Amino acid sequence: MKSKPHIAVIGAGAFGGWTALHLLERGARVTLLDSWGPGNSRASSGGETRVMRGAYGPDQPYTEMAARALKLWAKYERRWKRQFLHRCGVLWMASGGDDVFERGSLKALRAAKIKFQELSAAQMKRHWPQINFDGIQWAIHEPECGYLDARASCQAVVEAFVAAGGKYRQAAVLSDELESAPLRSLTVSDGSRLKADHYVFACGPWLGKLFPQAIGNLVQPTKQDIFFFGTPSGDDRFSDAHLPVWGDHLGRFRYGIPGNDRRGFKIADDTRGPAFDPTNGERVINQETLKDIREYVGFRFPALKNAPLLETRVCQYEQTPDGHFIIGRHPAMENVWLVGGGSGHGFKHGPAVGEMMAELILKDHQPEAIFQLARFQP
Repeated sequence: MKSKPHIAVIGAGAFGGWTALHLLERGARVTLLDSWGPGNSRASSGGETRVMRGAYGPDQPYTEMAARALKLWAKYERRWKRQFLHRCGVLWMASGGDDVFERGSLKALRAAKIKFQELSAAQMKRHWPQINFDGIQWAIHEPECGYLDARASCQAVVEAFVAAGGKYRQAAVLSDELESAPLRSLTVSDGSRLKADHYVFACGPWLGKLFPQAIGNLVQPTKQDIFFFGTPSGDDRFSDAHLPVWGDHLGRFRYGIPGNDRRGFKIADDTRGPAFDPTNGERVINQETLKDIREYVGFRFPALKNAPLLETRVCQYEQTPDGHFIIGRHPAMENVWLVGGGSGHGFKHGPAVGEMMAELILKDHQPEAIFQLARFQP
């Protein structure tokens, strides 16, 4: 009988944790490592919440992936008897002059069988009078989508992985020899060496530093400021019971998650920020960004004009130049897999990406061309 393959997964965020769990469930022996632990404050998968949506514009694979992820989130919620996906709905507000994203999303949503409604401005005003819809002509509403508990679900995945027999270690991999092919073992920060048959690196914003030759600047972390505002006393109109997750493409793209778990009304500007060091960067928000966000909140949500700022958070995106994930083998090492370039939109896809990775590795398949590193070669 063929022995179980031993697979080392480095990074316990949304991509790495789910990959480790799916590999384990398919019979592999898996060791999972993370420098600061699942959902830690430096990670792209840290923080409290992430958007779960199906709308993605035209000509992309992510709506179909989101449909699969929705099923997997529901499956594991039932299995673990815990809720991570809060289906308060997602509202995409579209202006008449610039609604390419929304118009382009409709066909993919239908094909993936993700429920949605097209709403007029009048319908929106009746549903959500607490929003000022000036400049908005119509919207897509995804009633079965919403937001995910980010940090908590990352931790739950690792807990389930360990309970099922996986080995987790909080330790860092030293990067000196990673691109000296062939890779036969890893040097770990505690002085030990880890030997496996396959190595999966799901290291988010650190992927380029670990693999300067294969990845380098193809993953560039950027600083993203997040704001939580306080709602009026006794006013629950801005809670997830009465407001959906929303995105607004009028001018700069901004999005928000309604008040949940008593943390305040979350809002962010999706514009890419400056380059950021995820290890040593100081996580202090930009005052100009705060000023802009305050003005926007007062315009779009009039009852929150002059609302107090309760909390701020600096996270990072780590997208590729074309915005698509990196999923595939290292170009010089058959037993090394790289998966990343996920934020700011990768978290929701974690269960589906993990499932995909497990199938690719254990069945020796090739990922879709849109995800392969070869797409960046001239």
